Formats: sequence, structure tokens, C-alpha cells
Amino acid sequence: MDTELYMYEALRLAREAYDDCEVPVGCVIVDESGNMIGRGRNRRENSGLATAHAEVEAIEEACRKKGGWRLDGCSLYVTLEPCPMCAGAIINSRISRVYYGAREPLSGSCGSVINLFMERYGHEPQIVGGVMGEECAELMRRFFREKR
Repeated sequence: MDTELYMYEALRLAREAYDDCEVPVGCVIVDESGNMIGRGRNRRENSGLATAHAEVEAIEEACRKKGGWRLDGCSLYVTLEPCPMCAGAIINSRISRVYYGAREPLSGSCGSVINLFMERYGHEPQIVGGVMGEECAELMRRFFREKR
């Protein structure tokens, strides 16, 4: 699978969020055949929903397309290290691999604050961090610079 191709799509979605005044996080889910079956971006500010994170949106779409909640064999590509809520959704959906771009020092749950995937939840996806990390981090820095 082409990791950068999928992360480029996640970055495209993050830029959409950015343009919509949302924290720029984008996510795609890819099945075993390399098909993008889930896409999501942050919509928390505009929706008013605490759960409107990119990963949750992508997981929901992927589940609808697969016809069930199990996403075994699927890979998730996200521009920012998942938070605890999103890590829980990844565990509960049985996603096999997580690729993320920028680290999240305030709520990152792949090792920045805690690695929830190493806890005994019965499912431990493979984690790869830093994929196109500088591009992902720069988009976040630019967003928050403009907000201040």
C-alpha cells in the first residue's frame, strides 16, 4: 500500500477542515485491497458535537460501507496522533494499523501522553507515527498562529 498517497488524502481533508475554521485534522480508512472506504475531518466547531473528530467520522463511514462494525485488516491514516476517544473507537472497531502524521503533546494516545494501544483492551493495532509528520505539523502550526 502507498502510505504517502493515503496520507495526502488525509491532508486534503485536513485542509478542508482548515478552510472551514476547524482544527485541521483529516483521516482516511483503507481496506485490505487498498480501497479508501472511510473519510473524515474535524467538524466539532461547526457541528457543536464533542465527538465530531476526523477518525470517528471516517470509522462510521467505513462501517457503513463494510456493513458492520468490524474493520479488521483495515488501516487508518490520520494527520494528528489520535486522542483517547479516537483511540477507543479504533480499538472498538478492530482497525489493524494506525498511521499518523504529527504528534499531539496534549492528548496524544499513541505515546505522547499515553499509549492506549498497549493497554489490555484485547486489541492492539500496529502504530506508525511521523508519516509526513512535518507537513501535518506545519498545517496545525499555521492554523493556531492565525487563531492567535
